[in-house]
Amino acid sequence: MGPPSQCECCSVSEGRARVPVSKNRRKDGTKAPKPAPRKRRKAETSPAPLPEDLPPRVAMEKMMANLQRSLLADDLLGEAEADPLHAAQDIMYDAWECGTKRERVALAKQALGISDLCANAWLLLAEEEAKGVVERRAALERAVAAGEEAVRHVLGEEAFEEEEGHFWGILETRPYMRARAALAECLWEMGDRDEAVAHWRDMLRLCPNDNMGLRHVLAPKLLHLNLFEATRELLDEYEEPDFAEWGYTDALLKYKQGGATSVANKALVAAIKNNPHVPAYLLGEKHLPNQTPPHYALGSKDEAVLYVLSSGETWTSTKGALTWLSETAKNTL
Repeated sequence: MGPPSQCECCSVSEGRARVPVSKNRRKDGTKAPKPAPRKRRKAETSPAPLPEDLPPRVAMEKMMANLQRSLLADDLLGEAEADPLHAAQDIMYDAWECGTKRERVALAKQALGISDLCANAWLLLAEEEAKGVVERRAALERAVAAGEEAVRHVLGEEAFEEEEGHFWGILETRPYMRARAALAECLWEMGDRDEAVAHWRDMLRLCPNDNMGLRHVLAPKLLHLNLFEATRELLDEYEEPDFAEWGYTDALLKYKQGGATSVANKALVAAIKNNPHVPAYLLGEKHLPNQTPPHYALGSKDEAVLYVLSSGETWTSTKGALTWLSETAKNTL
């Protein structure tokens, strides 16, 4: 799922972009009082991929939220249950499980009637009620703003500094992260690509474990913008050559920097061996499916489809790249 005050974004060409977050202030401009100190919680480590027969992510998150509340001390439990934001989020868990758009939208609006800090509700409305990309962007910006304020409300005014590196591991940060990821996708679609990339890079700063898999979104986007150094840094930081996003991005990066050198050829051959389905989709020999695969296995057709959807534009806009791919694939497969 996917993200509103609009963040001020640095130019992605200036090293590691950092998107500042606004301070929480009252309507009259004065700074809100700092909440009472809370016990710092340990961040979760990056989980392994979940088996497909486990409950949906939403159901698991709902279970985690209920478990977290059950572990609170009695005095804090009453305070948590009385918080309108918690009540609104409980409604959103029900909304996600509804079978119809009408029911989901109605529950999202009900949740916002209880707390306008419920970023998940704004996000659902952006995805299911917004008409056109401009309206969707405005709704997502509102979702990000609500999520940011909610993080400060629950974790403290300095949460974005004190919890840097732990986001997503802390349950209360997830609505904000979902909203911001969706906003970045929307910005990219609208052509505000430097701004979109700045969001993705800053989210990796907040959550370097990258539970959301944003690195796989970001790597081909950096390459598309010809940010070669940033692309190389990201590929080297996570080192996942078995993934199509990594292998083919690495090969295309080397080609864009120096042409069909022996180093680029070796990288492309390795990528093709890891996922031999990519060339046929990139070259138009196979048609992409009408629906985006919900998940994939390494080396599968579904992984190839997802890679081509994210990176096809970069291949087709790189002079000679598809010819190089075709010749290499014929000699490899």
